[in-house]
Amino acid sequence: MAGRIPRDFIDSLLARADIVDVVDSRVKLKKAGQNHQACCPFHNEKSPSFTVSQSKQFYHCFGCGAHGNAISFVMEYDGLEFPDAVEELASSLGLEVPREQSGPQLTPAQVQGKKDLYQLMEQISQFYQSQLSQPSHQHAVDYLKGRGLSGEICQHFGIGYIPEAWDEVRKRFGRQSAAEKQLIEGGMLIAKEQGGSYDRFRNRIMFPIRDRRGRVIGFGGRVLGDGTPKYLNSPETPIFHKGRELYALYEVKKAYKDVKRIMVVEGYMDVVALAQFGIDYAVASLGTSTTPEHIQTLFRTTDEVICCYDGDRAGRDAAWRALENALPYIHDGKALKFMFLPDGEDPDSMVRQEGKEAFEARLGKAAPLSDFLYEHLLQQVDMSSSDSKTKLAQLAFPLIAKLPTGVFSQMMREKLARLLAVDQAGLDKLLPKTETEAVKKPQQKQKVTPMRLAVALVVQYPNLAQDLPPLPEINELNLAGSILFAQILEMCQQQPHITTGQLIEHWRGTQEGAQLAKLAMWDHHIDEPQVEAVFLDTLDKLLSIYIEQKEEKLLAKARTGQLSLEEKKQLTELIQSRKIASPS
Repeated sequence: MAGRIPRDFIDSLLARADIVDVVDSRVKLKKAGQNHQACCPFHNEKSPSFTVSQSKQFYHCFGCGAHGNAISFVMEYDGLEFPDAVEELASSLGLEVPREQSGPQLTPAQVQGKKDLYQLMEQISQFYQSQLSQPSHQHAVDYLKGRGLSGEICQHFGIGYIPEAWDEVRKRFGRQSAAEKQLIEGGMLIAKEQGGSYDRFRNRIMFPIRDRRGRVIGFGGRVLGDGTPKYLNSPETPIFHKGRELYALYEVKKAYKDVKRIMVVEGYMDVVALAQFGIDYAVASLGTSTTPEHIQTLFRTTDEVICCYDGDRAGRDAAWRALENALPYIHDGKALKFMFLPDGEDPDSMVRQEGKEAFEARLGKAAPLSDFLYEHLLQQVDMSSSDSKTKLAQLAFPLIAKLPTGVFSQMMREKLARLLAVDQAGLDKLLPKTETEAVKKPQQKQKVTPMRLAVALVVQYPNLAQDLPPLPEINELNLAGSILFAQILEMCQQQPHITTGQLIEHWRGTQEGAQLAKLAMWDHHIDEPQVEAVFLDTLDKLLSIYIEQKEEKLLAKARTGQLSLEEKKQLTELIQSRKIASPS
């Protein structure tokens, strides 16, 4: 497993990647004063509220609250995890991403081997596709035509064929021992106990599986004839992790700049058949249930996800697992729905019977998460007795608690209250005490304290820290945020040209990072020419607070007769300095 990406490389990457160029390559920006603007790519709006600051190397949407630096934008817009976003940004600048030497490491040879494996998988995919043009493999073409698939749709998904042979891939791509070993690691060959290897896939229609960057990372194969298993996926490999990947997500994102909704189905043949009928926004899990990683990836790409399952017990159980995995990620504005097909049917068969219009009409009637959740729970209780109502509450509370705090969470509570035929006060009595307190706890408006203002100003204008003398007093302040402020000042002084975007990156994924991101775009109503004067004045207030705290601490010790000679001297000096500063 690769090590962590070094912090200094991330800083260097953010220094070289101009956020205006990064955003403009995906969303067309227009100059607006010192900043750039566009309609937000993360929510629907008619007038632009999405602002990109070149000086701060930071973006912020005043409509939906989306914000971050160049890495954050690539993560959200391209739907990538942090390491992949760094790789993508570095690749666009022609940079190689290094890794820290901690834990198991990839050697330079292994790094190159991983790159070679991606290239090898692409070559194998091309080989599979070429087999459909061989006269001897007409039966494979006839099978695809029999499933109603056109040549264009097969080419779009890179569908191919591997004939019934034990060494078609091995003899073309694994003649050398190093290449053979690589193909075994990549899941394309299976090693024999007595030495040598043979092809994993034989006599199958082949579906290449691509990652979010479009690289072939594995394959799914549908057997021709009566062989078993009917469907076979690549095993877990250094580049393929089925719990994270979704078949055809790359194709969906390539087809739609703004994906309105995504349907999740169970098989790649379902995806391809739906696309043949113009429903080209379906993806498939790869032999696993819909995982939390899948849900996060989907909601980075779209606001509406519809899970399509068979209507039998197995399908509903799979839907419930998906629901449980999804609850922590159902933020306001995100919707998860469920569609169940008649027994014995799948999306492939249904769309052929009904056509696009009728099938999409079914999608329009998909059950919202709230309906499916309570319908599932109500099947487990008899609502005719008060004890059963209590049981419903006990079943529902842990699920609702997983939801992020927001409007949807409140709506789920209100729906539960209606089902229980109680008002909010009655529901609160059924809620666990800590749950009730959490619901009733009011949202307090943050005060504009000297510390909050000082942090906000230096985050927005990191150059303010450059000419400051050492301020050890800041670390000793008994104020919320003092340690963080001291760390920010030190970082700004060590990196004279640091930007807001680089600064906040150091606290990515932390509570402090979330607060700093808010302060980065906080409107403090201070004109830029006055910023330095206000900042220095605020520092004076913080130092005055430090002196007051120090004096109070020494006076408290003096009352108990525990002052040392040095401390007595300090107290005298503090009292004298206060008298000089505030003459009567």
